[in-house]
Amino acid sequence: MNTTIPVTKWNIQVTEAKDIASAVAQAFHIATTGRPGPVLIDITKNAQNELFDFDEYKKCTSVRTYRPKPTLQLAEVEAAAELINQAKKPYILAGQGVLLSNASEQLIAFSEKSGIPVASTLLGLGAFPTNHPNYVGYLGMHGNYAPNLNTNQCDVLIAIGMRFDDRVTGNVSKYAKQAKVIHIEIDKAEINKIIKADVAVHADAKEALTLLTNLVEPNSHTNWIQNFRSLNQEEYDKVTHHEFNSTGEIKMAEAINHLSKQTNGEAILVTDVGQHQMIASRYYQFKNPRTNVTSGGAGTMGFALPAAMGAKLAIPEKQVVAVIGDGGYQMTVQELGTIMQYKIPVKIIVLNNNFLGMVRQWQQLFHGKRYSFTEMQNPDFVKLAEAYSIPARKVVDRKDLSDAIKVMLEAETPYFLEIVVGKEDNVFPMVPAGAGVSEIILEIQK
Repeated sequence: MNTTIPVTKWNIQVTEAKDIASAVAQAFHIATTGRPGPVLIDITKNAQNELFDFDEYKKCTSVRTYRPKPTLQLAEVEAAAELINQAKKPYILAGQGVLLSNASEQLIAFSEKSGIPVASTLLGLGAFPTNHPNYVGYLGMHGNYAPNLNTNQCDVLIAIGMRFDDRVTGNVSKYAKQAKVIHIEIDKAEINKIIKADVAVHADAKEALTLLTNLVEPNSHTNWIQNFRSLNQEEYDKVTHHEFNSTGEIKMAEAINHLSKQTNGEAILVTDVGQHQMIASRYYQFKNPRTNVTSGGAGTMGFALPAAMGAKLAIPEKQVVAVIGDGGYQMTVQELGTIMQYKIPVKIIVLNNNFLGMVRQWQQLFHGKRYSFTEMQNPDFVKLAEAYSIPARKVVDRKDLSDAIKVMLEAETPYFLEIVVGKEDNVFPMVPAGAGVSEIILEIQK
């Protein structure tokens, strides 16, 4: 039990069968309230073999000494509002905490009243609609140009439900030194851990945003938002335009752009780990909360296929599309058997570049193209899917791409689509390792 304490939110050992039901109820309550986290129930062998009289399962609503949410402190929110009301270039960074607290509506209301632009972290995608005029893009190592660059130009940085991980900050010593930082966070351990907060609001994001919206003055930051637009236009000219208007081999961005348009940005998109994950995060236009399912933290290759199955079983009425690289796909490809047996109508897209693409990109850019164990000898993915009675198709020619995605989405059964993409395509922009966010590059440096 002691070995699991550092990696679980709560754990318990059950030694008698009569205690199993209450332990399970408590575990679900603790795991899903406050900041969600893993829990562990260790049921001893003797408890597993015992019999006892079971009346009914009672849902747990409270646990003694467990407080899922801190008490909102008015003084903290007032201090945040004062900074915001004085700001000339305020900037919101929205993390997954906005989604976990069901605070998307509150975030929209806060941004609309205050006029503050909003950028999203990888796990925060979907918390703020990408078609909203105040949305300025996606943060991180492969995020949009303007949100990264303007992190070091804003005067007040408002971080909501995010932990300042290294993919967002880059080199911490160069991160937002000019800005006053407001950090709204439910987990006290995350506050001041990486970036020092000038105002720390230790609270649930939904509660904090509701009160903060009442306290901030109506405002607009038209020129500041236009600055983001100008920088993102530069990114479009140097990167996006070429991704969408290319010749030769199909580009990953093209495939995601077609998928986004044909689903109107409303499908549940499940991504694995690698270049395809970054491309999907950049180019899929998320409209709704909880439609971006991706592997954060350790970044586990093989995540997408089983995760997509779970998403489809949880919300069967929604279109669920797994976007996977050829490397990660083969790590959990055996789950095609589960899809076949239970007839789970999940849609699978493999963007196949015959490489472990993200590692190859680093080997190309920073190690003189000394490719080591990244080129893939792949099986016939279509035959593999068909062996599991899953309809499948392979696209090599650009002219077939749109129709192939349409057929996949209209299928009432599971469907597998392999899209062969450029072998040595890279994901840009990129914040190089060890660089600050304002040192983001748009293309290979000559």
